[in-house]
Amino acid sequence: MAEVSSRPPTAQQFVLAEVRRAITAGELEPGTPIRQEALAERLEVSRVPLREALKTLEGEGLVTYRAHRGYRVVELSMADLREVYRLREILEAEAVRAAVPLLDEAVFARLEAAQTEVELAAGDGAVAAMAAANRRFHFALFEAAAMPRLVRIIGTLWDSTDAYRSLYYAGDENRRHVVAEHRAALAALRAGDAEGAVRWFDRHRAAAVETLAGQIEA
Repeated sequence: MAEVSSRPPTAQQFVLAEVRRAITAGELEPGTPIRQEALAERLEVSRVPLREALKTLEGEGLVTYRAHRGYRVVELSMADLREVYRLREILEAEAVRAAVPLLDEAVFARLEAAQTEVELAAGDGAVAAMAAANRRFHFALFEAAAMPRLVRIIGTLWDSTDAYRSLYYAGDENRRHVVAEHRAALAALRAGDAEGAVRWFDRHRAAAVETLAGQIEA
């Protein structure tokens, strides 16, 4: 059996994780310019690993780059956001329908563990922790579909809206909705009701889009 590496992360891995966390937590909001010198100083690293990390985040759709203006956290129009969520609606429904007949107790254990983390983070108002646990919850289900290409495409769509998820989770009522919708979807999955789960996840996304629409348009 291969040994699991216990080596500490490289400077680039550390910076990548920290900048991604800052975006997910809403510390770097959509449209915010990334001041590389100040950020490198804060993270106590050189500009080299920071530049490499920003290139990776650009590839993931979390930041954008313009010559002579530098990097900014991605800022989506409402049309962009609605398109991403519409694509997610179509693809995630396919993943859920494919996954339901394959669900076993090991998958349910992962779903329930992630849901417990979602609920704890929601109660604490810990936006970054909630976003990470929420992703584990959904992707435990998607990965059960045994369609890795589909899961990769869905992951790309999620990456492109991470900065907006933190805006939604900042609201107490929004966090309560997420917890309740997850519980309802999980109950449908336990009952083997794929269409019921799809409907709850559709409702879940729609609530986020409409709330974000109000925030963006304001």
